[in-house]
Amino acid sequence: MTNALWFLLVGGLLLTRGFTSSLLRRLPVTPAIIYLTVGLLVGPTVFNVFHFNPLKDSALLRALTEVAVLISLFSAGIKMPVPASFARWRTPILLASVSMAVSVGMVAAFAYYLLGLPLGAGVLLGAILAPTDPVLATDVQIRHPGDRDQLRFTLTCEAGMNDGSAFPFVMLGMGLLGLHDLGDFGLRWALVDVLWATVAGITIGVISGAALGRLGWKLRSESPEHKLMDDFLGLGLIGVVYGLSVLVNAWGFLAVFFAAVALRQTERKLAGARQDFPDRPQTDRRILEAPNASPDKEPPSTVSGGSLIFKEHLERLSELMLVLLIGGTLFLDSWSWRAVGLALFLFMVARPVSVLASLLGTRTSWPIRGMVGWFGVRGIGSLYYLMYAIQHGLPEDLALDLIQLTLIAVSLSILVHGTSVKPLMSRFWRHRKHLPTP
Repeated sequence: MTNALWFLLVGGLLLTRGFTSSLLRRLPVTPAIIYLTVGLLVGPTVFNVFHFNPLKDSALLRALTEVAVLISLFSAGIKMPVPASFARWRTPILLASVSMAVSVGMVAAFAYYLLGLPLGAGVLLGAILAPTDPVLATDVQIRHPGDRDQLRFTLTCEAGMNDGSAFPFVMLGMGLLGLHDLGDFGLRWALVDVLWATVAGITIGVISGAALGRLGWKLRSESPEHKLMDDFLGLGLIGVVYGLSVLVNAWGFLAVFFAAVALRQTERKLAGARQDFPDRPQTDRRILEAPNASPDKEPPSTVSGGSLIFKEHLERLSELMLVLLIGGTLFLDSWSWRAVGLALFLFMVARPVSVLASLLGTRTSWPIRGMVGWFGVRGIGSLYYLMYAIQHGLPEDLALDLIQLTLIAVSLSILVHGTSVKPLMSRFWRHRKHLPTP
């Protein structure tokens, strides 16, 4: 496909998406399904006017997915309810740790015993497919900073953390393949890749986010005429936090998510708010910034509130581009029983079992456990981890195999979760009055 045709395709999709926004909200499918369908039509599956080779262009795809995940994680962190508490965060923490480990183990066993992959490749595949996606799962995540729904909070918070908590398992799989130093008896992996990288990432994020929140608030309070560019500050925070994390071998995804959480928590604390935003969708920027403000009183601006809308627009654009590329990579023979079987095992067995195992002993209601167990959307984060492994020396034969397995799992996730999200969420919301508020 020439550059001109590529611009026509993407531009046409953007125009169509812009004009049909209200119509798409009424359709029983998500926009990602439409993007995937277009990709399949123009790609090798149907008309073959466009083909994207993820192995050849792994560096490009890694950069694109990296940026998309970072923006999505920042947006998710900003929407976290205030104030943060362990009681509220306990369930997502269990999902991002215990459920993550169980899911990786189950997928690794399936890949090793049934797909014939080496143990290291099985662990790597499990780590690639274990994290839920913050980019494609917007329909089941927190819609705005005042959304206090327990299900949406749980899925959003889990997605924000498990894109970082999957990294130690990625490094474990690469180590078993001889691509990473695990140390004697895995000691280096445990101390550096698990303990140091996790704690350092969270610490960098919390300190950086809180510092920006206090600095922005101080500048606005002392000099009301001093204008700040919130979009630039938000993007700058992402870049600084992620870059610093990479320099000290910390998990940057965790750092960016917790930087956004700390930024919002700090700004709300400085504003003296004692209540979170109302539990209803908001589109008015003034209400997003200060929900108790009267129409004739302008509330104080915040970096988190001012940058949120811009980040969500970038998130939608990255979703369109990357899902289109996914469709443009697949051939008809990519849909093998081997790949489809793995995806079905992941959706129907590994995800539900890992969720139930991690939430044993908690007070999480069974309807929420069931919904969380089903909506483990896979997507852009999985592609990033796969491209990361390829860029760090994954053998070509294994890379081609994992590319096919991963892309089919992501594509089927877009299809099955995208078609079930609206009816299931509607049914869930009809019964939500019987569920406790987090």
